[in-house]
Amino acid sequence: MRIKMLSLLAFLFLMTSVISAQDKQQMVKKIVEEAEENSQLEQIAHELLDVVGPRLVGTPQMKNAHDWAVEKYKSWDISARNEEWGKWKGWERGITHVDLVTPRIQSLEARQLAWSPSTGEEGVTAEVMILPEAKDSLDFVEKLKSVKGKFVMISMSQPTGRPDDNWQEWATEDSFTKLKKDRDSLNDLWNTRIRNTGLDRRELPKALENAGAVGVITSNWSRGFGVNKVFSAYTEEVPTIDISLEDYGLLYRLAEYGDKPEIKVVAQSSDLGEMPTFNTIAEIKGSEKPEEYVILSAHFDSWDGATGATDNGTGTMVMMEAMRILKRIYPNPKRTILVGHWGSEEQGLNGSRAFVKDHPEIVENVQALFNQDNGTGRVVNISGNGFLHSYDYLGDWLYEVPEEITSHIDTNFPGTPGRGGSDYASFVAAGVPAFNLSSLSWDYWNYTWHTNRDTYDKIVFDDVRNNVILTAVLAYMASEDPERTSREKIKLPVSKRTGEQMTWPEARDAERAGMLEE
Repeated sequence: MRIKMLSLLAFLFLMTSVISAQDKQQMVKKIVEEAEENSQLEQIAHELLDVVGPRLVGTPQMKNAHDWAVEKYKSWDISARNEEWGKWKGWERGITHVDLVTPRIQSLEARQLAWSPSTGEEGVTAEVMILPEAKDSLDFVEKLKSVKGKFVMISMSQPTGRPDDNWQEWATEDSFTKLKKDRDSLNDLWNTRIRNTGLDRRELPKALENAGAVGVITSNWSRGFGVNKVFSAYTEEVPTIDISLEDYGLLYRLAEYGDKPEIKVVAQSSDLGEMPTFNTIAEIKGSEKPEEYVILSAHFDSWDGATGATDNGTGTMVMMEAMRILKRIYPNPKRTILVGHWGSEEQGLNGSRAFVKDHPEIVENVQALFNQDNGTGRVVNISGNGFLHSYDYLGDWLYEVPEEITSHIDTNFPGTPGRGGSDYASFVAAGVPAFNLSSLSWDYWNYTWHTNRDTYDKIVFDDVRNNVILTAVLAYMASEDPERTSREKIKLPVSKRTGEQMTWPEARDAERAGMLEE
């Protein structure tokens, strides 16, 4: 009788395991079908990138994005809210138009930098000059007198607008070697010119402004055809504009040859004072363990040289689409599935750091967090981020992801803790099993990261769909796992660089009054 009972229990356990495995397979199949046959990615991308546009912290467009996301989630019957966590200097971009007016007429490709002061509607017309060359900082103080009433160029003029891979393909070896040598020499000379001012790159624009310059001109080439990095201005009263390599080179040569180029700059913008900053939070409530969380993570803000398509529109789209799919086919997860669209990542992970600080009750009960940030490519690397037993659970979850997706992915277990770069690091610092879904490059660093070319057309939707399936399956598996994930950390080694014992990163609070005077 005892033997029969044990046999029956073993049979029932086996059948339960088979049913459980079949349930997982069916759910994964449904996720794949919904992602491939009813994808909303293109629609989400259009609304976010073409209609809402760039999402610079402190701008009305950033608030528009948060409000749009809340309404989008509500249209999918997902609870969503905006959580205020701080303030930022408010600013709104207006029209930028720059024309060469002497010695000939030509419209130039240019844009004002973020938080640049305005010229007003009438604009400013003035001569363009190259940053004065000085022997030392004392000599530069004397040379500063020459900038009054002029636009001053403070970037090196590049000797070529062709990226290195183009030269490598077509040039002779001697020609390419000569180019690199000449460029290095020019770079050294320009760095010396900057160093002899006695000022760093943040202080220099302010010094020019104080000396009477009517504006500052930069050109931050990103080593790709037609691509510039676009960041923020450091002037407080006069405009700072970034000009394309091609047009910057034109102005530089005209000034260098003594042709006294003049430009007209219309750079309209508005200082909006203090503006609130937000995270958008949405969640599908857990049915069995609602106080435990699986978090999907992506920063929502962008620089505004373009529309932030791959930094981080694509990560945002992945998390929104994964949530839509999960709500449709897995509406009653065991654990609460929460998505965080973080504000002001670009200025130092501020939104996610604020969330970690403000929600210890959630942070304490996170099963796992999955973050996606670095571009449009399919995920190719996942690290265990220093959690000793991360392979035990993450390996099991990845096993259920379709092989055509995981075959691209290299894993590194247990890895070492991420210390920055994206919002997962805010959670790792707090001891949360947080994992970055790191993407294939697609020339991300040169062509789209913080550039004027980070637009809808750079998205590779097939790769993004892969990432949606990966994220949705991992979220489902993490929610269903009967065990809590281990937070045990590896013992960190001695640093080869410093010879000192390495320590786990420490959680930091956000900058909650960005660019605002205390």
